[in-house]
Amino acid sequence: MAKTIADIPETALASFRRGTVIPAHPLALTAQRDLDETRQRALTRYYLDAGAGGLAVGVHTTQFAIRETGLYEPVLKLAAETAADWSEARPILIAGAVGRTEQAVAEAGTAASLGYHAVLLSLAAFKGASEDEIVAHCAAVAEVLPLVGFYLQPAVGGVPLPFSFWRRFAAIENVVGIKMAPFDRYRTLDVVRGVAAAGAEDRIALYTGNDDAIVADLVSPYRLMRDGAPVELSIRGGLLGHWSVWVHAVVALLARIHAAVAADRVDLDLLALAGQVTDVNAAFFDVANDFRGCIAGMHEVLRRQGLLEGIWCLDPDETLSPGQAREIDRVCRDYPHLGDDVFVAANLERWLSP
Repeated sequence: MAKTIADIPETALASFRRGTVIPAHPLALTAQRDLDETRQRALTRYYLDAGAGGLAVGVHTTQFAIRETGLYEPVLKLAAETAADWSEARPILIAGAVGRTEQAVAEAGTAASLGYHAVLLSLAAFKGASEDEIVAHCAAVAEVLPLVGFYLQPAVGGVPLPFSFWRRFAAIENVVGIKMAPFDRYRTLDVVRGVAAAGAEDRIALYTGNDDAIVADLVSPYRLMRDGAPVELSIRGGLLGHWSVWVHAVVALLARIHAAVAADRVDLDLLALAGQVTDVNAAFFDVANDFRGCIAGMHEVLRRQGLLEGIWCLDPDETLSPGQAREIDRVCRDYPHLGDDVFVAANLERWLSP
């Protein structure tokens, strides 16, 4: 049976629309590259205890290859069950869906059967497709589960999508959010304008995935015109691979941002954090090497904290780039206030328990 936005639990939907921290959930593996269920559960427990308001599973940070290795459903199921068992708080659960329409619809169906509330829909398989074809694809998946749109930067496989697409996408009634990650101010604005033109700003929550501008996105209002009248939109939260680490500190940072925006007073110290967060992201995401070590970089931070045993990925060739570990050393040393090592150390044993 198709699920709609009305089926999302009221508290989870309210949190999502206010803006919350949604980590893109990594994949914990053993040295043999099998699923490490103990540490996979520990990661979910960590995110919930740190205050994350949602989980995104089966997305890029979880590794797309979980589909070829038969891990897509087991990993989604483990996260959903752990979230239900561990905490009374009910986060919004978002599953990644990829591929052409048949595959994406099937993955949305799997997610729905496991209790997920929405799908983050990748459009990378639609390079060269017409706008009509892509809109039809999105509408088909939306018939199964609410959608969170995903504008991925073309440099890493995303499809350029104009304002006209985002206006049409936002008009799909079962769209609940959009993650913007084109790493481009012009293209980010295309999304915001599209939502405003569709009159969907109350239904659709805007989330940053722009790792080069996380804080800037969250403190910047968009004041646009629609039919001769002003309309204001804002990016309220983040769904990020970067937010799969140091989550306790991230939750505090987002709360500080929300308070500053509500008071209409964003101070220079907060703005200075924007550059620091971007510098950290450059190290973790291996920007110097075209993002080749981005997943391994997040694993390395979690390994240092004890949450992961190693940095293994499903692809044996996917690992840290030369010099990346030194860069991670540097940002950990220079920006300890952005980390949460003390919080993790105090709770790690409990998270790793059966």
